[in-house]
Amino acid sequence: MSNLAAHIDRNAAFAPGKAALRFEGAAISYAAFAQEIARAARMLRAVHGVRPGDRVAVLAANHPAYLSLLYACARLGAILLPLNWRLAAPELRYILEHAEPRVAFAEPAFTETLREAAPGLPAAPLVIPDGEGDAEGPGTLEDPLLLVYTSGTTGRPKGALLAQEAILHNAVMSHHMHGMTAADHVLAVLPFFHVGGLNIQTTPALQAGATVTIHARFAADAVLAAVQSDHPSLLLTVPATLRALLAAPGWHGADLSSLRAISTGSEPVHPALVEAVTARGLPLLQVYGATESCPIAIYTRLGDAAPAPTSTGLPGLLCEARVADDEGRELPHGTAGEVLLRGRNLFRGYWRDEAATAACVTKGWYRTGDIATRDAAGHFHVHDRRKNLIISGGENIYPAEVERVLLEHPAIAEAAVLGAPDPKWQEVPVAFLVLRPGACLTEDAVRDHVAAGLARFKVPRRVVFTDALPRTALGKVRHFELRPLMETARA
Repeated sequence: MSNLAAHIDRNAAFAPGKAALRFEGAAISYAAFAQEIARAARMLRAVHGVRPGDRVAVLAANHPAYLSLLYACARLGAILLPLNWRLAAPELRYILEHAEPRVAFAEPAFTETLREAAPGLPAAPLVIPDGEGDAEGPGTLEDPLLLVYTSGTTGRPKGALLAQEAILHNAVMSHHMHGMTAADHVLAVLPFFHVGGLNIQTTPALQAGATVTIHARFAADAVLAAVQSDHPSLLLTVPATLRALLAAPGWHGADLSSLRAISTGSEPVHPALVEAVTARGLPLLQVYGATESCPIAIYTRLGDAAPAPTSTGLPGLLCEARVADDEGRELPHGTAGEVLLRGRNLFRGYWRDEAATAACVTKGWYRTGDIATRDAAGHFHVHDRRKNLIISGGENIYPAEVERVLLEHPAIAEAAVLGAPDPKWQEVPVAFLVLRPGACLTEDAVRDHVAAGLARFKVPRRVVFTDALPRTALGKVRHFELRPLMETARA
């Protein structure tokens, strides 16, 4: 195969009339999808001057055209830049200035945000025009295809560059994990701007010749209705969306018989979630990985004996994984250490950031920063997430990023952000602030300041004003000494 777009062409040759995509009640056959990819490739090349290596940004909710642009980029050897529509304009501005896309596509709801973030960037509606298409292109499996920005531990996001071959290897592991074939029907409800929503089931399904029903956004009632009316066989969630499904009035009475499994990942899964799903007669598959691993790296497999509820499974079919010490040496079973990954599903590095790449990749092993143990059977048990990372509703929040914005306020002298447990969102950010002498500030003013520069899910839910932050001799905040003060922060 010359590039990933060829997979769609081959599936169209085998089953031209089969539904590749379903969206808002309409079906798009594999033949029509292949033609739309060809038209998208021609549009990118002829109208927008896209050449191999150029970046093509997309700011949109889930939509079939999103996938057409992805595969069109694969055909041309270009790079898709998915943008998180939950981000504020200043956050998008940094990404766009750093990635320098040739063109950005936006749906109408986000056109003004895009204009505010990058007024000089050529913009286009998320529409694939009619006409002739490019049947071939110079793209190869060696070419980078996805540039996905992750929240930055130093206050700025980093762009993980994923090649076409990484997505191919990732898909093989998804097929292995889910027992996925052309007979499957995937219900895609997680956002395509995350590698999870895009690559755990969606692109693997299209590679296999299966059908994907797309929801623009997640809504629990809509998901349950679609399961009963469209009869999908596979569904991907994160714990926050899974909890929303379990809490929905229709969960207990819903006909889930078409589903072979529900999959989940992005954060440790509480055993109660596993029990609630299995009580309905469904296996809950767990998957572990990162943006940098495309993301599939470790998983539980459909049909295998279920491991302990705290286990995220075994290393994937095409990915090596180990629990290692600070020197990268593998540790004995039962000993906690850092999760290291290696395989052709891994990223090529961080965009224009060789230092950050070198800091987390050693001899081909990617250091995840996550702490885990391995049991005697080889199953991984992830105990702690990346240092200080807050996961709220499936979205990553790095405290350093929020702290950076807080310290831009003239009244704030010091800031520390931690995650507090939350029954709905798993965690929410809490800010601990030291004000400058004589300054006065309200909690609402703090939230308004952060909301002007960051996405709403990153805005601290609670604010604690304190006289000083506990620090080490080197000036680092001792976060563990702040955690007992969480009780003070409770509403």
